[in-house]
Amino acid sequence: MKKNIFLLGAIALTLGFASCSKDDDAKDETPVNAQDLDYTSSNADAWGNYAANTALLLQTDANTLYNKWKDGFAAGFKEHNGTSTSYTSAKNCVEQMIDGCIDIANEVGESKIGEPYNTYKSGDTEAALYSVESWYSWHSRDDYKNNILSVANSILGQRIEGAPSQYDYASALTAGTLTQNSIMVNCAKNASLRAKAIAVWQNIGAAWDAIDAIPQPFRNNINSTQASAAMTACATLVDALEALKTAINEDNTIDWDPTVTQFVDVVAVPTYKDLAAKNTALYNAVYAFQKNPSNSTFEAACEAWLASRVPWETSEAFLFGPVSELGLDPNMDSWPLDAEGIANLLKTQQWSEMNWSGTYEEVDEDNPSDHAKAIEAAQSVRGFHTLEFLLFKNGQPRTVK
Repeated sequence: MKKNIFLLGAIALTLGFASCSKDDDAKDETPVNAQDLDYTSSNADAWGNYAANTALLLQTDANTLYNKWKDGFAAGFKEHNGTSTSYTSAKNCVEQMIDGCIDIANEVGESKIGEPYNTYKSGDTEAALYSVESWYSWHSRDDYKNNILSVANSILGQRIEGAPSQYDYASALTAGTLTQNSIMVNCAKNASLRAKAIAVWQNIGAAWDAIDAIPQPFRNNINSTQASAAMTACATLVDALEALKTAINEDNTIDWDPTVTQFVDVVAVPTYKDLAAKNTALYNAVYAFQKNPSNSTFEAACEAWLASRVPWETSEAFLFGPVSELGLDPNMDSWPLDAEGIANLLKTQQWSEMNWSGTYEEVDEDNPSDHAKAIEAAQSVRGFHTLEFLLFKNGQPRTVK
């Protein structure tokens, strides 16, 4: 999830002036709060066009990501000879995999849960609400649990579903259904790494369970004791992952090549393949809504959106390679919403404003270039969360008026 710092400040400022005078309303018909926008007969065509264009961009980005991994990066990562990628050893790749796990576990605890929690505790309850990711669909808690699953999948070398604490990896290993080449198994077989690997797995389960314990929806329980406990569980998981990475770095007895291959072939590429398929289904559902707006097509599009989120959130432990180099993370998952930008785009229908060209460049907060700011502006009015807003309201599919 790419946080847009500049727009977050702008949105917070806009929200602070949510009540305006009649004269102000007469001068500018754009709602000052994205929550106030609604699907109506007068904006139905623009709404459908916006949703379809957003879904098409998501489909394109998902296919690009899958193809870039499948047709190039996967082989380079497995070869790790410093030629087509910067990775020069299998251990280097494994450390990158663990770094990805650390990054997302830290982001879930400190940003996705911690930022709303701390903002709420500071007294700014409105800003806290608007900093919650996926709150229009009430899907926040599921997103965060799937982020922890992405860590579990990277460590196990396979894709699982449900609570990691309920996954009996020891029995799976005995039965031969758990790969011998995963980080978990290789470390469990090594006396110096075993305890640290088991600690990682236990804390993966604890973090998932702690997030699951937050009352639903998270947006209504931001300052709950369960949210605080989930933040702590994620921080403990980060500590365990860092300890394991340090121990792996100091050990030279394990051949990590099969582990890297296992991760690529069983976790990363299949996850991105699923992402591409689910986003094609999402586009088809949104296109059907655009052509025939109804409560049933709204509902179908919402179901497709929820399904498309799963492979994305379970890929966030490996946001390296093409997803970062090509700017595909903020393309697809930029947050928070640019409320004013969405409202203006609905009015102008200048869909080209959602596109950008040239080499991807992230904004330097101290010295942002015009090119980087233009990219960020385009990314902030597209992606999963823009489409979420267009499809959902208060955790339910929007309705045709």
